[in-house]
Amino acid sequence: MSNASSIDHADAYVEVEPGTLPLDAWHRARGGRMVEFAGYWMPVQYEGIMAEHLWVRGNAGLFDVSHMGQLHLSGEGLDAALERLIPADVAGIKPHHQKYSLLLNEEGGILDDLMLTRWDDGLYMVVNGATKYDDMAHLLDGLPDDVTLNHMDEQALLALQGPKAVDALARLVPGVEELVFLTGARFEWQGASLWISRSGYTGEDGFEISVPADHAEALAEALCAQGEVKPIGLGARDSLRLEADLPLYGHDLDPETTPIMAALNFAVASKRRREEANFPGAARILAERENGSALKRVGLVLDGRQPVREGATVMDDRGAAIGRVTSGGFAPSIGKPIAMAYVPAALSAVGTRVELAQRGKVHTGTVTAMPFVPHRYHRGVK
Repeated sequence: MSNASSIDHADAYVEVEPGTLPLDAWHRARGGRMVEFAGYWMPVQYEGIMAEHLWVRGNAGLFDVSHMGQLHLSGEGLDAALERLIPADVAGIKPHHQKYSLLLNEEGGILDDLMLTRWDDGLYMVVNGATKYDDMAHLLDGLPDDVTLNHMDEQALLALQGPKAVDALARLVPGVEELVFLTGARFEWQGASLWISRSGYTGEDGFEISVPADHAEALAEALCAQGEVKPIGLGARDSLRLEADLPLYGHDLDPETTPIMAALNFAVASKRRREEANFPGAARILAERENGSALKRVGLVLDGRQPVREGATVMDDRGAAIGRVTSGGFAPSIGKPIAMAYVPAALSAVGTRVELAQRGKVHTGTVTAMPFVPHRYHRGVK
């Protein structure tokens, strides 16, 4: 404690320069407009958000998501130990399969959302870039000494998304076409070992590729040499995930929000885990699962053409604030403004009319089913 209290106050406000990712120069050379995001310089767009968004929906887009935290966990008793920190059925994850889950605080609030994959030698976890260091500290604090956590900071992470992603990638890495949604495998490419999963955060078919950082540029070049592929920035990534009902941590999810409030009930779907009730915040989460939560995340389609943004207020018929918009924008795929918002459970039914206020202007909209655009994941033949 004495060390913490002796820090000079001026030091606490030193402005930290954003970091650079392995493809920083590559993005700039291709005309990427760089902005600070999650502590790094990243491209927000190349030729325009609308054009990039629609290209991904019809073709294939390459996203640099190397800011994300890639972690490898291994050791005796790993599954049981991790199940004390997240609500997923970790023990039930089959080899090379993925599962979505959540890091929770003791009140059941969401500290981060994550993807977990069973590797042959442990578990591979991908967490959000802005929270990765806090996540690692939380994991290290909660896991026993027998478990080893390795931050794979020597790896870049690329996402190839869109209906033609499989055509482009299979030319370079034959065999990826055999993968189905939420499965992965290891492949060799030009002397580099790649972990490739059929997954992503756009609602489209696609792949996420963990590649050694020193091979990332060569792989990005090879992918963008395919006629179906263009580099895509953060702006289109955000509009794509919003249309697909994929919440963004720090906006639609936070430590005050439970999985049930966030309409992520599937994250606590395991009967065994619910019966054991030994994950953080279990009592509250299971009570909300049974009886409902006071607030609920919903989708909204707005009237007119003007979108509302994060922070807009949902109002009752007397003009009092009763909810908030957490993500909003114009949806290029459907030609309408859409949003995600937290509203009282009584207003969460599809078809409910709502009023919203932002910057002194009142907007109207309707609660609608999500996703706004149907998912097109490749789940294989059933």
